[in-house]
Amino acid sequence: MIPSSSDSELDLHRMTADEAITELEAFIHEAYCAGTPAVRVVHGKGTGMLRSTVRSWLRGQRLVRSFRSGWTWEGGDGVTVVELGD
Repeated sequence: MIPSSSDSELDLHRMTADEAITELEAFIHEAYCAGTPAVRVVHGKGTGMLRSTVRSWLRGQRLVRSFRSGWTWEGGDGVTVVELGD
């Protein structure tokens, strides 16, 4: 389980897809450089547009080892848990 702190969590609520990807790219890079093993990306459930955009972007990233939906206690489908590594 990932510690809940601003260093390991990014909240994308109320962002457009373009804004979210810009924030996500910087966040993943910074977390990787800091040696953070995993992070939480909070995108909410809503229509699923942000979740889909986030996960599509993550698929092509070399710094991302894997990702999954959060467990119920982590936020379920409103969260993507990302494991970092190359």
